[in-house]
Amino acid sequence: MLAPMPDRDPDPTPPAADHNLTWHAGQVAPADRARAMGLPPDQLGMTLWFTGLSGSGKSTIAVALEQKLIAMGRPAFRLDGDNVRHGLNADLGFSAEDRTENIRRVGEVARLMAEAGLIVIACFISPYRADRERVRRMHEASNLRFIEVFVDTPLDICAARDPKGLYAKAASGQLTTGLTGISPDAPYEPPESPELVLKTGELGVEGCVAGVVEAMS
Repeated sequence: MLAPMPDRDPDPTPPAADHNLTWHAGQVAPADRARAMGLPPDQLGMTLWFTGLSGSGKSTIAVALEQKLIAMGRPAFRLDGDNVRHGLNADLGFSAEDRTENIRRVGEVARLMAEAGLIVIACFISPYRADRERVRRMHEASNLRFIEVFVDTPLDICAARDPKGLYAKAASGQLTTGLTGISPDAPYEPPESPELVLKTGELGVEGCVAGVVEAMS
């Protein structure tokens, strides 16, 4: 017989109104779910949250990390900021309010996927500390690990890489709003106490991936 999930609080930020909603606790223990996936019972789901400026290297590291974990036999799935905005969050723009809602939705999805036993690699600029802390609390309320990974790359290196051409547009005056870390309306608040800091100006992709895998142990 499967053991029930331990009691926990639901979402720490529930809807303002009750709406006759009731939290329905699961009846499958994380260890049983892991065994069903062919994993040791101590290999549970978690979220690795990559934050950093555009061009910092988040996506490049996340892609390599996903491949590494799968090769190790660890079930992993990457949530990419641009990909999510093509579907789940296609209705959101880049105002401060929409950025916050974007991260709230992604945080909920990441939590559900981690509860299902996956290692979630969430790759989002996520510029506001309060939004990232909210996602952390979601995971803590579900007894899930949340590892914040700050991809700390100097702005000049990000601008030199410029994979989307955003910094070039800002420099030429074509882009005057919405560029995180550059535009006055789009500040970036770096993490104060992340579990891991990756300096891509000093480490190669393989070194960064190795650092994340070590932080997971």
